Amino acid sequence: MDRLPSWLRRHLAAIRAVAVLTVLLGLIYPLATTGIAQALFNGKANGSIVRAGGKDVGSAIIGQSFTDADGNAVKKYFQSRPSAAGDGYDPTSTGASNLGPEDVVDVLPVPGAEGRQSLLTRVCARSKAVGELEGVSGARPYCTADGVGAVLKVFPDRAVSVNQACPAAPFVATYQGLKVECAKPGEDYAAGRTVSVRGEVSRVPVPADAVTASGSGLDPHISVAYAELQAPRVARERGLALDRVKALIDENTTGRVLGFMGEPAVNVLELNLALDRS
Repeated sequence: MDRLPSWLRRHLAAIRAVAVLTVLLGLIYPLATTGIAQALFNGKANGSIVRAGGKDVGSAIIGQSFTDADGNAVKKYFQSRPSAAGDGYDPTSTGASNLGPEDVVDVLPVPGAEGRQSLLTRVCARSKAVGELEGVSGARPYCTADGVGAVLKVFPDRAVSVNQACPAAPFVATYQGLKVECAKPGEDYAAGRTVSVRGEVSRVPVPADAVTASGSGLDPHISVAYAELQAPRVARERGLALDRVKALIDENTTGRVLGFMGEPAVNVLELNLALDRS
């Protein structure tokens, strides 16, 4: 080897290093960690799969929808929080919508283009839908009665409710003396001043986790407040006493981490399975 050129010796050393590291990190280490995980944490290592009736029904750590083939909520089940992961709760597309609080203006659909809802309108539409499902007010600040963001584009001679496409009636008739018009799809309103109108909403019964997706889009839990909002509907659909449904919520509520971090939460899948068993 000493007689080999230095450049060749360096290449051979590099090849040996790649081979050794491949065996250590690409074979031995994965096999060792997999073996330890399977031996000590078998359930968690395999996805925390939940079984019922002899078959897999979901995961304790990944949310899922409880809807019919048309996407409508199955009323006898508690509903999960919204998801922005792929088509919903997709572990291969985990993530949030990446939309911020300044995202308040929709792109209205036009022929050949679907348009895009702002984060504000998504929240408003979800709140309206939850309110209708649960029989409560879905009204929220900065939302119109028809479930879009209450946002104006203000010009010197007029104002436009940019999230309400014509022929919809604007949520307010005038703004600071200016007539408010509905929005014409395809028209550019970028030059106008953006004004979000809060409106008069004294109480919001629909909690935040019912209208916003989690950061991962995979959260299997909902807040106790959202579970309690749904309890009367579930009890009515199943013919159960409301107190019995609330007791099941309590049984499937996890407390704060270490007793002080975060908020109590309810695992939706486990709660629904408990309802089926009851």
